[in-house]
Amino acid sequence: MSRLHLTFECREQRCGATLDSAPGTTGLLIVSGGNEIRAGAFNGQSQLAAEIARAGFSVFRFDRRGIGDSEGINRGFRRSGRDIAAALLAFRAIAPQVQRVVAFGNCDAASALMLAGGAECDALVLSNPWTIDESEDSTPPPAAIRSRYAQKLKNPQELARLLSGGVDLKKLSRG
Repeated sequence: MSRLHLTFECREQRCGATLDSAPGTTGLLIVSGGNEIRAGAFNGQSQLAAEIARAGFSVFRFDRRGIGDSEGINRGFRRSGRDIAAALLAFRAIAPQVQRVVAFGNCDAASALMLAGGAECDALVLSNPWTIDESEDSTPPPAAIRSRYAQKLKNPQELARLLSGGVDLKKLSRG
């Protein structure tokens, strides 16, 4: 197993991605949820990718446009179908031995995959998909926001990001 950091194009913008390569003909496309970078919360998706690659399956993770190492504007999970499609094309190009792609999404990433009609993947693993209100206001309830920030304050990397100016304080105050 080896890990390759790469970029691919989506609508003339560069997106950051990671491939954990393996010899198997089935691969996993991990779609990150929310504003989460491809490493996942507490590096969980990175660890998961390494474990799956050790089992013989290539894993492709990516940052949607406007998130993490990707250029552009974050258009949210409802409008991420093109990002997922571009990631799938990049995965198939960089790992030609992969003939079957299973996409995994949690929470809003699961909903993004459903909204994209499966994004031309061969199979889906959907965990805890979000239901979608007709309202355009996608602000989570206050209890959910407090819980998220409480978890972040327990993470030394997130504290360092806050202290180094890597956190949008206007956005934080709205939350």
